[in-house]
Amino acid sequence: MSNFDPNAILRGAQLTLVGALRALKNPALFTSDHYRQAAIAVAAGLAIRLVVAIPIVGVQLLIWIVSLFKDLEGVTWSDDVLSGLHFIEHSVLQVPFFLMSIMRYFTPTLDDMFMDSLRWVDQTYVQKHKSDDPDKLRAMYYPNMRMYSTHGFTASDKSPPWGAARKVMARFGRKAVISIVVYTLSYVPYVGRFVLPAASFYTFNNAVGTIPAAIIFGGGIFVPKRFFVMFIQSYFSSRALMRDLLEPYFSRIRYTKEQKRTWFRDREGVLFGFGVGFYLFLKIPLLGVLIYGIAEASTAYLVTKITDPPPPPAEWQDHAESSVRWRNKHEFLTLPLSHLDANNVQTDPALQNPVATVPYGKRFT
Repeated sequence: MSNFDPNAILRGAQLTLVGALRALKNPALFTSDHYRQAAIAVAAGLAIRLVVAIPIVGVQLLIWIVSLFKDLEGVTWSDDVLSGLHFIEHSVLQVPFFLMSIMRYFTPTLDDMFMDSLRWVDQTYVQKHKSDDPDKLRAMYYPNMRMYSTHGFTASDKSPPWGAARKVMARFGRKAVISIVVYTLSYVPYVGRFVLPAASFYTFNNAVGTIPAAIIFGGGIFVPKRFFVMFIQSYFSSRALMRDLLEPYFSRIRYTKEQKRTWFRDREGVLFGFGVGFYLFLKIPLLGVLIYGIAEASTAYLVTKITDPPPPPAEWQDHAESSVRWRNKHEFLTLPLSHLDANNVQTDPALQNPVATVPYGKRFT
């Protein structure tokens, strides 16, 4: 539970706002290319809304046809059916969230937003510390990061967009089936009320520990089902969102499965706070697809707070194991909100004089 304490979650939520404000100050986000992609995102949002509305409209049409032959005045089952479909759409399946997730495999816009924002974060950092000793500043993130291939270190890691998208669809399909089965079993007489709490205990036990999972299990028995499902889906959707937003980072910086699992666990509290903040914004109709781009840009700022600057690609294997852990976690979580850059100082002797490595313009003096 030490990685999932309230202070870490709060700091993650604060980074949601600070990261968004930093990202929106980047003039590169307002180029014609990004405006065009924003228009496409809005169009995609409209299309998504229409696609997910088709089943509901179909049921409404069926109920209307039935009403022509039978008086439904005073009948409540039709309202219950429609309400249930809306709830499954938004809180169980969350189809719009899924469709936004696979957009990155067919357009480089989100990856470009991440890298542009990473460069902007470096530039802003140098400007804020232009009066400090350059040898004591942290290394830059963008110059080395841009040298990493998005396909890993070997050609065998490359896969066409449809291949990666199929994996995402298969993962989403598996989770959707499990969610529907569990949700359906929750209506079984007598034992149904324990299905959702038991499922949540099983999954939360691995994520946050036995005691918090037991508390959630106990709460799930007494909290109304609708609100409990919304809570569970918000938690797991925010985790899935963070994995998607960090895809530009992990497509370049490759860890083993065990190293990546350790990387996430060491930062899970902050990642949850950051992810759930943007997850709530993403649920805004139509604007969600636009906010997704801001979330991706903000993730670049997050990365500079919870990871070490990457070395050149040729030296990565020697640094991989040591970079898994968040070494300045305690210091960062105790900083006042107005001093988030205070502990970003040079700690690796091999990365001295970092400002000299910035390739995008003159030093900010």
